[in-house]
Amino acid sequence: MPQDQIILASTSVFRRRSLRMLGVKFGTMAPAVDETPRPHEGPRALARRLARAKALAVAARRPRAIVIGGDQTLAANGRIYGKPGSRAAAVRMLNELSGQRGIFYSAICVARAGELREACVPTTVVWRRLTPRQIRNYVAREPSFASAGGAQLEKLGIALLESMRSDDPSAVIGLPLIELGTILASFGRGVLD
Repeated sequence: MPQDQIILASTSVFRRRSLRMLGVKFGTMAPAVDETPRPHEGPRALARRLARAKALAVAARRPRAIVIGGDQTLAANGRIYGKPGSRAAAVRMLNELSGQRGIFYSAICVARAGELREACVPTTVVWRRLTPRQIRNYVAREPSFASAGGAQLEKLGIALLESMRSDDPSAVIGLPLIELGTILASFGRGVLD
């Protein structure tokens, strides 16, 4: 009997790269999900809801597949930081985050034949005290307008941090591979099998 196809419900280059690290064959599909936070929705709940919505949106079109949805939010300074979308917004966000502590919530939801398995991994970070010049230089060298908080931590953005703590070091990139490997194994698709 052929194995169910694995589909990543994402257009993120970084999530695709992360999933490739597990050595599984997969396809991708855009989930077309409204990512607007709901009133009074916390950062963990938002990440979990969006990961689930992405998985379900693609699973509705591919019901026999194993569909992986993922999302990441950043909480700091009592608010949720999204994707900046522009150079000016990235500079503003990084100025606010300089010297602060924050938590990235990286959520995944894996859907298969109506069954869902979910996980959310927090990563606590502390940003260095950055000068305005350092922030401008970073944004000029690595425009990261599509990353929560305006920093691509899988690249040069790691230099913005003083420290990082997580049970899954891959989670900060947006796809917690330790949890994902466990979930795939529970669906009979262990990455080492």
